[in-house]
Amino acid sequence: MKIALSAQDVKKELMVRFCIAYNGVFVKHKLCATAATGKLVAEATNLEIETFLDSKQGGCEQMSSRVSCGEIDMVIFFRDPIRPELMGVPEDDLVRLCDLHTIPLATNLATAEVLVHGLERGDLDWRKVGRPLI
Repeated sequence: MKIALSAQDVKKELMVRFCIAYNGVFVKHKLCATAATGKLVAEATNLEIETFLDSKQGGCEQMSSRVSCGEIDMVIFFRDPIRPELMGVPEDDLVRLCDLHTIPLATNLATAEVLVHGLERGDLDWRKVGRPLI
């Protein structure tokens, strides 16, 4: 599966620790990320990560485009719930497109862990179970 990773600045360290903890799961999948998040995670984990532009330079738009084209199977996007004003149109679009295209999306640690455990068990592999119909 192709998993997209992104984190707002205050959540980047959480993303790094999360990816270290689940390195054994992530190493079996293709990863992509916005530039800063991808660089931090790759340096900490040695995972191979395709990086997009920095989110402020269009990385979220690139990720959204891949979601729309069916090239991303899951998104983990840690965002700051204390400062929702930091969310912008590109981030809102990413969330909306995940809903539109039935892409599993985690925006917090608890949901991300549920998705990764499901991924580890094979419950979320669309190639095996088929994408749900709307």
